Amino acid sequence: MNLKIVAGGALAYGYNHWVGGLPIRRLRTTYLRHWLGSFGAGTSVQMGCRFLHGRKVHLGERNVINFGCLLDGRKFLIRTGRDVSIGPHASILTLGHDPQSPDFADRGGDVVVGDRVWIGYGALILPGITLGEGAVVGAGAVVTKDVEPFAIVAGNPARKIGERTRNLCYQLDYNPLLL
Repeated sequence: MNLKIVAGGALAYGYNHWVGGLPIRRLRTTYLRHWLGSFGAGTSVQMGCRFLHGRKVHLGERNVINFGCLLDGRKFLIRTGRDVSIGPHASILTLGHDPQSPDFADRGGDVVVGDRVWIGYGALILPGITLGEGAVVGAGAVVTKDVEPFAIVAGNPARKIGERTRNLCYQLDYNPLLL
């Protein structure tokens, strides 16, 4: 039995089933600062978010991870930039299966989210994707290919529907007491 795997599973269970549902942001933040690969200053993770293999999840500064999100760092990394907003119930996956594999082999890759990316409600980011700086992923979109910087994508599969302004200068600051 690999003790690192057991310890990682215990930490994931502790957060996903107990700590992550507590309406005490400071407690959740403290847990995540110690468990995740990195946790940027000013980042806020709301209640009900789930993390798979936290050590491979790296959150940048001033991220807002809304309620009900899933960040899957089981085998590959998730790395977000600064001022990233991830809408409620969005999922970022790094691992799946090769549908052509006779033995159901794993297939996946790192997910990289650039600075000031906005991911909408219920969006799904598939393994191996890069979301360029300032990109917007519409609500419910399924991202199957890289998204270029400042592109706005929507749909299933996600397609480019517009461009976002390039002179973004905001800094996220959302830290509600109980969420």
